[in-house]
Amino acid sequence: MELIRGLHNLAPRHRGCVATIGNFDGVHLGHQAVIGQLAEKAQALDLPTLVMLFEPQPEEFFRPDKAPPRLTRFREKWLALRRYSVDRVLCVRFDAPFANMEPETFVRRVLVQGLDVRYLVVGDDFRFGKNRRGDFAFLQKAGEQQGFHVVNMHTVSIDGHRVSSTRVRRALASGDLATAEKLLGRPYRMSGRVAHGNKLGQRLGMPTANIHVHRKLTPVSGVYVVEVFGLEAEPLAGVANVGTRPTVNETRTLLEIHLFDFNQRIYGCYLNVNFLHKLRDEEKFDSLDALKRQMHADAENARAFFRDYHPQKRSPGHGKNIA
Repeated sequence: MELIRGLHNLAPRHRGCVATIGNFDGVHLGHQAVIGQLAEKAQALDLPTLVMLFEPQPEEFFRPDKAPPRLTRFREKWLALRRYSVDRVLCVRFDAPFANMEPETFVRRVLVQGLDVRYLVVGDDFRFGKNRRGDFAFLQKAGEQQGFHVVNMHTVSIDGHRVSSTRVRRALASGDLATAEKLLGRPYRMSGRVAHGNKLGQRLGMPTANIHVHRKLTPVSGVYVVEVFGLEAEPLAGVANVGTRPTVNETRTLLEIHLFDFNQRIYGCYLNVNFLHKLRDEEKFDSLDALKRQMHADAENARAFFRDYHPQKRSPGHGKNIA
């Protein structure tokens, strides 16, 4: 899969494709259905597939303090999309000049001159261009004039409601990881590189692998049972905390993973952390001794979870563990 970083990196060889446009936050079952829809048309037309997405996401640009928490950072999206029938990802920088581009200019410069799109899949609520003046009807009319076909995304429903990133966030916020997994088609996952921390877990008898989440807000918070991929022996069972560690007056959100029966140095390793079950919310304890007791209780509760846990074979690149 080829990554095209920015409109300025579009080349003549990128002309001619079937495409879709969106945030693809979470790459859930609805997104996967769109990719499948795109792949079918690409095969019929003998053209590559292209997913256009934005960094930052539009809501993060327009409402940075009120944007919803990210399900997936860009690299996590990239890792997910590469598991499906996607040939190219065009990552467009969403800034003031792009936000103020007239919809006619977007169609002409990007869709026609830049990509020569032959078939475009978007949601019927898709809005774009200055003052959000462009919509689905606008694109359909432009397509008729410019020679490309515009169609709706296929809707995927589970339990009578459309699958969406918002539904995934709500499920995660309420601790309902089973529903989140159902909507995603895999356990919810966060990924990142192990960094040095303050060694508090080690002092408390529970060393942790620390990952900076690089999000203003996280869709999960608290203590979780997790499986970890990315090391030679995988999956590895563990317990993880996502939060700001209020007991020691920290403010930066961190993902801390304690791996069971594991004592290797893994600084710099890139880990994929699957969230399986929520144990409790994050708490502020009166003392480090109280925190230590709770951490060990959490670990025992997580071990108990795994004693009754019998999943299908899991791997980071197949089945329910895709990205």
